[in-house]
Amino acid sequence: MSPLASPRSFASGPLRGTLSVPGDKSISHRALILGAYDAAPIEVRNLNPGRDVRATMEALIALGARVDGTHGTLRVQGGALREPMGPLDCMNSGSTARMMLGVCAGADIPVTLDGDESLRRRPMEPGAAQLRAFGAKIDTNDGRLPVRLYGTPQIETRRFILLSPSAQVKSALLLAGVFAKTAIEIHGDKQSRDHTERLLRYLGADITWDGSHVTLRSGPTRRAPIDVAGDFSAASFFLVAATVAAKSACEIRDVGVNPTRTGLLDALLAMGADIELCNEREVAGEPVADIVVRAAPLRGITVGPDIALRAIDEIPLLAVAAAFAEGDTKITGVRDLRTKESDRVAAIERLMAAVGIALEVSANGLVIHGGTPRGEGAVVETHDDHRIAMATAVLAAGAGPLAIDSDASIDVSFPAFLDTLRSVQLA
Repeated sequence: MSPLASPRSFASGPLRGTLSVPGDKSISHRALILGAYDAAPIEVRNLNPGRDVRATMEALIALGARVDGTHGTLRVQGGALREPMGPLDCMNSGSTARMMLGVCAGADIPVTLDGDESLRRRPMEPGAAQLRAFGAKIDTNDGRLPVRLYGTPQIETRRFILLSPSAQVKSALLLAGVFAKTAIEIHGDKQSRDHTERLLRYLGADITWDGSHVTLRSGPTRRAPIDVAGDFSAASFFLVAATVAAKSACEIRDVGVNPTRTGLLDALLAMGADIELCNEREVAGEPVADIVVRAAPLRGITVGPDIALRAIDEIPLLAVAAAFAEGDTKITGVRDLRTKESDRVAAIERLMAAVGIALEVSANGLVIHGGTPRGEGAVVETHDDHRIAMATAVLAAGAGPLAIDSDASIDVSFPAFLDTLRSVQLA
């Protein structure tokens, strides 16, 4: 446990009132990076305040970009990026590592990327292999960080086939094309997150995509302000907590509802959740809505890999909802959870065990036998995974008292989570 970490206890109780969540983490990374594409400044508002996004910001500054501002509103100015004085520290952010590798490959900048112990365990070879085909000279440490990019002496492949759907790998290739000022095509996607495509189009790039193929013909041409939508992943904690905690009724304002991200929403509605989207609109190329959620009984369902892909970060929360559902919930397409910030399949096992809910685990799936979860003060090991720490609070909201061994990881994506939960949860 780090010196700044502390254990934290959570209790049951309904959620009532109105709340907001931080800017979307995925969009924030991309807004900073595309802000550094041109020497003309661009304003980014409602930037996610977490450590992951700070890793991308500091990496861009190390490469010569200028970033000014406070309180979630920044002015980003790039232009001719340069080789940094030392390795880029990606901290715990896989998005930073993979997308900055694409940026530097496209800009032909030699660089070493590294990160913390957890990030060093995560695979980097899938993106590195595709960028080698682009022409980049890259060495990895047995497929992981630290990664050394020696430059991109000549653009080679411009047409790529994704070996598995990955928004980060896809974005790394798109950013390589943008910073190299070269057209590229990407095939083999399966509706993975399209934030990069949307933001590029908003900024005037000539780009088309259909969920399977992406064609980038030219890069951004306009420097419009970017208002970052509220993070759906952050909102998801409150969607599930208000669904499973009796007598809850709350509204979450200004949430991004990009359909490539809302697999959890689709699954919850299929389970019988009482959730309504209001005031739907578009902001900086992204669909946004206010979400009203009320407590509701749930039923078990089957969740296939297509929905799982669109809910990959929220699978622990889907498991929490399934714990309260009548009957069994079967989730397939979860293999990638083994290599997130922690082994999240093992984390789901710990969460279910803490409240007496049985489950079965296979190579690529879970079956959760819903019932009546009962929290009796068990301490859940988070393995420094922010989503598991917050999912424990959600589980406790409906099941009763639980604790986590450390709350330090929450700062990765949602530093104000504990205060926000406290503001809407009635004791």
